[in-house]
Amino acid sequence: MKTIRVAAAIIEHEGKILATQRGYGENKDGWEFPGGKIEPDESPVDAIVREIKEELSADIVVKQLLTTVEYDYPKFHLSMDCFMAELKPGSDIKLLEHEDMTWLKASELDSLDWLPADIEVVKSIKSYLGIK
Repeated sequence: MKTIRVAAAIIEHEGKILATQRGYGENKDGWEFPGGKIEPDESPVDAIVREIKEELSADIVVKQLLTTVEYDYPKFHLSMDCFMAELKPGSDIKLLEHEDMTWLKASELDSLDWLPADIEVVKSIKSYLGIK
């Protein structure tokens, strides 16, 4: 099975976490943490900074690796490095690839229809923040 390596950002801002809704592909309309494929010879941190700039026209500061999710979709294996991040001061988000976005309190994370691999990320966020 083919493995796809991606990086995702858990962007915190004013006590809330950003969720984005896919606007294309098989998983259209599913909710996810923004990010994308890691290019050959690119570090996961460099990939997530680049992807957030490309997808959201925003600049982020990567704080730390939260988790790496390994998930088998029907057609491929996903290896997703997930980083805690924050917006750089003065950086605004513009949706360039997603159809919607929302800011959620940690206690609201379970309210969305997350893509399967992102469900694992939600669990890690809640553990990181000490929420049951």
